[in-house]
Amino acid sequence: MDYRKSNAPVTTVTRNLDSLTKDTANLYETVIIVARRANQIAVEMKQELNKKLEEFASYTDNLEEVFENREQIEISKFYERLPKATLIALQELEENKIFWRNPETGSNKGK
Repeated sequence: MDYRKSNAPVTTVTRNLDSLTKDTANLYETVIIVARRANQIAVEMKQELNKKLEEFASYTDNLEEVFENREQIEISKFYERLPKATLIALQELEENKIFWRNPETGSNKGK
């Protein structure tokens, strides 16, 4: 998924608990689902960021070049401005874009 095009809010938003728990009927199960999806998103975003930063990496011992690399700074600032992984996961849950399954109850939901 392209997280740069996500319409998730950048700041914290008040959520309706009834709408978040309508599929699971359990707030704690909903929190676990969102947390696991947020972890997946965070790992993907970190891998993407590291891949882009590697393109501009210099392998010299000169400390001045480390602080002068404007491309790395701009890329890092861009990723800092993106919505956090938790907010993206909550947005995906509200839009029914998350597939989940509970093996104990046999229930599942998703795309």
